[in-house]
Amino acid sequence: MKKSRFVLIALCFCIGMLSLPAQASTSTTVANNLPGKEIAQNISLLTGVALSPLMGVSGIGAWQYFTAKTPEQKAKLAWFANPVFFIPALLLVIVCFVKDTAGAALPTAVKKPFDIAETVENKISGLVATGAFVPIAAAIFHSKTGGDGAALSDLGFAAIDLSWLYNGIMVPISMAAFFVVFLASNAINVLIILSPFTTVDAALKGFRLALLGTVAGSALANPWIGAAWALVLILISYLIAGWSFRLSHFGMVFTWDFFTFRSTRFTPNTTVNKLFLGRKITKVPARTYGKLSRDEKGSLVLKYRPWLVLPERTLVLPEGKYFVGKGAFFSEIQELKGDTTESTLLLPPRYRGHEEELARIYGLTGVSDVGLRAAMNWIKEACGVKTEAAAT
Repeated sequence: MKKSRFVLIALCFCIGMLSLPAQASTSTTVANNLPGKEIAQNISLLTGVALSPLMGVSGIGAWQYFTAKTPEQKAKLAWFANPVFFIPALLLVIVCFVKDTAGAALPTAVKKPFDIAETVENKISGLVATGAFVPIAAAIFHSKTGGDGAALSDLGFAAIDLSWLYNGIMVPISMAAFFVVFLASNAINVLIILSPFTTVDAALKGFRLALLGTVAGSALANPWIGAAWALVLILISYLIAGWSFRLSHFGMVFTWDFFTFRSTRFTPNTTVNKLFLGRKITKVPARTYGKLSRDEKGSLVLKYRPWLVLPERTLVLPEGKYFVGKGAFFSEIQELKGDTTESTLLLPPRYRGHEEELARIYGLTGVSDVGLRAAMNWIKEACGVKTEAAAT
């Protein structure tokens, strides 16, 4: 779907949501039965859980458990409202908070493994949250109509249960919104992993926590304002979804290679190897994942699939002098331009220790260590912005 169509749908959805309070004011009974306020609250809930899945799911579970007044009500709660789940989950959230608070005093090399572990946890809890939110979203309309069309009857319509239609439309939309917000949140985790500075880590985590706080605070102050703000975040997340996806995939490959010590059992292929584009080249964005090879003309080419599943495309890299730069956490293939260098391709951690072999495979000019100056340019490179650093 084109972005302009998405904006139009989002706008219509906002207008429809904001019109519900006016309709509800015509009757006290109707106001109590309309699902509008509940939907507004769940839009904020959706966004908050997507920003921090483990905290969101465990927090919702704890709230539902302690607000249930009878054993029968507690017995009907979902699995995530069971103390066996939400107590360990909340303890893990606290451990992550302590790590983030005390981690600023730790050296970067000591802190990074914990950040990577947290990123893995975030991906797993995102899957858990997805399964937890589906029944929540599906039950919104049914719980407000009593499952027999009571609210529609109060409005003068026949008592027809249309919850199946509502669920069939809203659940996929809700899950798509959850996905794009989760992608944006997970991208922040990946930026934290790539950051060489603990101060930058703290700033990124503070930014994510501030977003979560604004969603929760606005929803508590006024559900309609909270829903409007959540929809703004959803729209922004959609607009940067491609960037978030590429960065999230980079983080997934990075963490997998790191945790499995893949470099110790990896051997570069003699013709084709998978890696990431380090900067935007002829409209192909940075962090694009593809296979590097040389064509029949001897040019370096990157074959890739947008979103990893769309039809394959080919990017011919500009002619130039390329060499492998060995970095502290991952290496790169850089282009030498006079006295400066430009990052062109990013090598996952599996290539650590295989830089010389990779240079021989592609006929590159050699291997050179990448010094502190490259680390200083991290922020620009993480965002796909052109950077230059002196080769060491």
